[in-house]
Amino acid sequence: MQIYLPIADLPVNIFLVLAMGLAVGFISGMFGIGGGFLMTPLLIFIGISPAVAVASVASHIAASSCSGAISYWRKNTIDLSLALMLLAGGFLGTAVGVWLFTLLRALNQLDLAIGLSYVVLLTVVGGLMIWESVRVIVRERQGRPVVLRRGGSHTWLHGLPLKMRFKRSKIYVSAIPIWLIGFVIGFIGAVMGIGGGFILVPMLIYFLRVPSATVIGTSMALTLITMAAATLMHSITNHLVDAVLALILMVGGVIGAQFGARAGQSMRGERLRLSLGILVFAVGLRFAYELMVQPDDLFSIRGTGGGG
Repeated sequence: MQIYLPIADLPVNIFLVLAMGLAVGFISGMFGIGGGFLMTPLLIFIGISPAVAVASVASHIAASSCSGAISYWRKNTIDLSLALMLLAGGFLGTAVGVWLFTLLRALNQLDLAIGLSYVVLLTVVGGLMIWESVRVIVRERQGRPVVLRRGGSHTWLHGLPLKMRFKRSKIYVSAIPIWLIGFVIGFIGAVMGIGGGFILVPMLIYFLRVPSATVIGTSMALTLITMAAATLMHSITNHLVDAVLALILMVGGVIGAQFGARAGQSMRGERLRLSLGILVFAVGLRFAYELMVQPDDLFSIRGTGGGG
């Protein structure tokens, strides 16, 4: 069954898009991430322009994160004070990201920038997550204890000013790195249509030493608000949010996230991160292939969306 997308300006199979929303929503709920790192490339692979895909996926991420955040809120695993501090940097990062998105689009360099950013970010982050998870699993099988810094150990973060105590996460750390992390997550979410959870989760775990049980719920809350802000800004500034596409993705995402949240709570932490790392790395390789392979049609006519 075909349905026409007015902003994307092409017909798509409604059941295919709905299935994509369900699958990515499931992954979002399982891993505590927005899912945009997977949904945006999938939409580009079926012919939707990168600009429309990034802007429209932000709404899907917000919907999926809302559904997952409610599930974790009921279990009281969200650190509200930490989420609010992350949001302080997240809003600024989102605004800067939308500004850069608009600038690149005006220069007709947006598609290339998005493609290269995905290849670099996904392969690097995915590779690091795989290496770290495999290292921990191997040490466990060899009977050697996993060496982790305790919550009270001192790192360079403890030398920074503006320290705050977060009771839910049981950490005492400067607000500066928290603001910087929030800024990065908001920025890449606006530019690449990524909720940022797959970066936020390991950063909170390995840098700030936030407990895994608190990280996922807090990540969901942050992703929900930053992606809702990105959707609003893209709608007002670039007019690229395809409401029909976003609605279909939202329906699938909300349903899938509920089942994913239940599945994620039954898996061990290291194996969960290993699975996420493999998935992230695979999507990065697929995007690299799409950039390098010669298209069937070497010449095409495409509107730039610019004035004049």
